[in-house]
Amino acid sequence: MAANRTPMLLRLARLAMLIVHLARGLAIAWLRYPKLTDAERHAEKRHWSRKLLSILSVSVREHNVPKRLPERCMLALNHISWIDIFVIDARFPATFIAKSEVRRWPFVGWLSTRVGTLYIERGKRSAARHARETVARELERGSLIAVCPEGTTTSGRTLERFHAALFQPAVDAAATIQPIALRYLDSAGRHTDAAGYVGETSLLESIWTVVSTRHIVAELRFTAPIPFHGHTRRSLAEKSEAAIAAALGVPAPRAPHSHGRKSHTHADPPGEPQ
Repeated sequence: MAANRTPMLLRLARLAMLIVHLARGLAIAWLRYPKLTDAERHAEKRHWSRKLLSILSVSVREHNVPKRLPERCMLALNHISWIDIFVIDARFPATFIAKSEVRRWPFVGWLSTRVGTLYIERGKRSAARHARETVARELERGSLIAVCPEGTTTSGRTLERFHAALFQPAVDAAATIQPIALRYLDSAGRHTDAAGYVGETSLLESIWTVVSTRHIVAELRFTAPIPFHGHTRRSLAEKSEAAIAAALGVPAPRAPHSHGRKSHTHADPPGEPQ
């Protein structure tokens, strides 16, 4: 594994470039982003994300990518790392659904808010209902929405049960679900935990592990899209998790994950029944 580790000087150089790139992102979000059209925002987000992945030496390998996504579409993907967002945005710039705590993260939270991230405040039914209605409106106007329905990060070797409430806006807006199976590999094509952001790992520790790794491959497998016709939010969740589990080659979830596990999540379940 040592062969996949970077020298200390390269780690520090990557970290410095990452800080500069983040600062540039903050400046763009503050000065330029509000003045751009939707198409220009997507282009800016795609370019910025690709540059970030380049700095971190993360390449993206895609399978079964559709030429076009449906007009009303929600991406549903398993959640492994904070890098997931940029892997998706580098290909299909999307509006992500995040827990409200992300808004308070230094720099990253402010940047996420400025580029249009939608937040869910856990444990409050009224806030959850408002978030659901907001997401549905965005879907109806053609915004691409992305959710991580597990509500927690995993190593990518397993899959947690999907929270059905996150699929309700797709039902309300008559949107298609596009499941995406995501995993991270090393240069030899073997599963790697280098990108993982799980357990007690802090964000800074995760960033250091990534810049210390010579190369990471983010593999995206697009499965067959799931039309909303005839589905409830629960059936959409079950079909999505089954499709992603099959693409990853892992067992489909059978029961809700246990409570009390620390979650590094970008999309937690709303405060309403699942």
